[in-house]
Amino acid sequence: MSEHPSETSIDPVCGMTVVHARAAGHVDYEGKTYYFCGLGCVKKFQADPAKYVSPAPKVEAAVPSNTEYTCPMHPEILQIGPGSCPICGMALEPRTVSMDEGPNPELIDMTRRMWISTALTLPLVMGAMSGVLPQWFQLALATPVVLWGGWPFFVRGWASLVSRNLNMFTLIALGVSVAYGYSVVAALLPGLFPASFRDASGNVGVYFEVSAAIVTLILFGQVLELRARSQTSQALKALLGLAATTARRIRQDGRDEDVPLEGVRVGDRLRVRPGEKVPVDGLVLDGSSAVDESMVTGESIPVEKVAGDRVVGATINGTGGLVIRAEKVGADTLLARIVSMVTEAQRSRAPIQRLADVVSGYFVPAVVAIAIVTFVVWASVGPEPRLAHALVNAVAVLIIACPCALGLATPLSIMVATGRGATMGVLFRNAEGIEVLRSVDTLVVDKTGTLTVGKPSISSIVTIDGITDEALLLAAGSLERGSEHPLGAAIVRGAEQRGAVLKEVRDFRSVTGKGVTGLVGPDEVALGNDAFMTEIGIDFSALGERLERMRAEGQTVVLVAIGGRFAGALGIADPIKDSTPDAIRTLHEEGLRIVMLTGDSATTAQAVARTLGIDEVIAGVLSAQKVEVVKRLQSQGRVVAMAGDGINDAPALAQAQVGIALGTGTDVAIESAQVTLVKGDLRGIVRARRLSRRTMTNIKQNLFFAFVYNAAGVPIAAGLLYPFFGILLSPMIAAAAMSVSSVSVIGNALRLHRAEI
Repeated sequence: MSEHPSETSIDPVCGMTVVHARAAGHVDYEGKTYYFCGLGCVKKFQADPAKYVSPAPKVEAAVPSNTEYTCPMHPEILQIGPGSCPICGMALEPRTVSMDEGPNPELIDMTRRMWISTALTLPLVMGAMSGVLPQWFQLALATPVVLWGGWPFFVRGWASLVSRNLNMFTLIALGVSVAYGYSVVAALLPGLFPASFRDASGNVGVYFEVSAAIVTLILFGQVLELRARSQTSQALKALLGLAATTARRIRQDGRDEDVPLEGVRVGDRLRVRPGEKVPVDGLVLDGSSAVDESMVTGESIPVEKVAGDRVVGATINGTGGLVIRAEKVGADTLLARIVSMVTEAQRSRAPIQRLADVVSGYFVPAVVAIAIVTFVVWASVGPEPRLAHALVNAVAVLIIACPCALGLATPLSIMVATGRGATMGVLFRNAEGIEVLRSVDTLVVDKTGTLTVGKPSISSIVTIDGITDEALLLAAGSLERGSEHPLGAAIVRGAEQRGAVLKEVRDFRSVTGKGVTGLVGPDEVALGNDAFMTEIGIDFSALGERLERMRAEGQTVVLVAIGGRFAGALGIADPIKDSTPDAIRTLHEEGLRIVMLTGDSATTAQAVARTLGIDEVIAGVLSAQKVEVVKRLQSQGRVVAMAGDGINDAPALAQAQVGIALGTGTDVAIESAQVTLVKGDLRGIVRARRLSRRTMTNIKQNLFFAFVYNAAGVPIAAGLLYPFFGILLSPMIAAAAMSVSSVSVIGNALRLHRAEI
């Protein structure tokens, strides 16, 4: 089998047909290649094509055939339908969240096994401890509990041995099978045992109640874990529940009709009545209203919407009526993109997870070795019956050391944090962004559209003698007619608002970052910055002082030349966002150094910087130079976050340790960033940093609990306290403690839902 088979091959594990992941509509994960066998299981391609993760055992339940499941601890594992992870043995969960998931088949199965096992285990434990139950009756009660109730654990334990991915179920299967198997032989063939296995009365002890209790307690822990894990997707389900289910479409004849949301198409005109949800992302064509966007931006103040403004699906219309044109529907809406981005982030792995991965890789073999040493020591120097004591303590070591809590420590906190962030208007693309953001000490921000509104307008017109304002606007507006640059759009808009009838342009030429030229009628027109005018030999010194005063007032000055001579200048102002001053002040309180990048002149940039209290200004920067600025700051040992919204910001966003895109910006910027602020408000960075700190603290607490639990539990289970205090740890107590440790880690992770951010 080749790494990239053109069609199909045969699975060396189960002999079923294997289809390459791409052929099944999937992409490779983190550079690894995956194969689907005919059973729907995923095989992970290793260095040798014959080595695969063994197929995960499935739970029989009615689920959609195309539902893709994954492991919260190992997101590279994909499987069609529910089952268990072939690496760690944990129950898989749907890769995407939906409102109609239905009941969790794994939870239903485990719950049924738990209750039936409990009903058999309680009389077994009470009867065995009181000594009233004969061994054959104990065998009858324990057998269905161990062989049926614990069957999923044995299957997963065996799969871990076959695939050489030792995990918690390896230890559970070993511990339970040793205790139960020993007890069966002791009950049926007691004559095989030497005196070292017998008590003072000459009887061979059995541990049916121990093996049954271990299975029942672990089933109980699995049920609690599955229920708790389901809560990690509550935030996403809440977001999905915000979406409208129907839309009121305006037909060609002007009549309204209610249609399912799935029936809305791009270009449809939709009516949104007062109090209704906006069905899809669109553009307001008529009407005015205040729209509550708190469900996607985290801001509670309604936003006024008039014709020409954009609205977001799932937001709530206020008291006015709106007519909108559908622009993004289905998976393209902001709400759908939020859910998709958060889901992907929940499946990513934080760098701190590597610590748990390294420890887990050595942990299970080490525990098995400790259990063997425990058995040998107790069998050699322990009290009578030595071998019985040796067996019980070795089983206790295997059970108490199950590393489930260690594996859950990081991924569950990440899942809760990304969901919490989505409800606050902060979207994390991956777990690494959550971990690194708290360490950022320098924030680099683009000016236009990030600090400012991003909708500049002409605020002043200056001309030389012989040139009228109308002539200057006509020439400049015509030249910028096809421009998508915010300044160019402002010039065109300003010229049209003042009544100019724009002309066609011939021989148009653009010089990136400097200016443009072209023929407007018979005249050659040039428009750009100081450097561009100097480069083409235009003298603009006649207005030098006036231009500097305009820049000092925070205006961006665009120079215009007509017919080869300087004609005048346009002063363009882009107002600072109302939220920016408060955001900058709070970011300074967070200890961040703020650097502003802009293509404007130094005078204009300094005016904005003085108003906002920016620490450092780098003006006259071309788009390609933004990456160099970020690299220079990184070379100084700084941890840099870059915030921007434009296509020209994308390279710098990708270069920074954390790229922060504004949701109001371009798709390219959003795709290049690790964090997206849905509203485009820099105060979201403060919320994101606080969430990052809370999450990392939560993860460290989880890891501490897991490490300390195992560090303390294993020696106690091995009998370390017995020589001093005569204390031994029963395997039943070890099983209960193991389940409690996993649930405690999950409960601690869920606290992030309520953490103050």
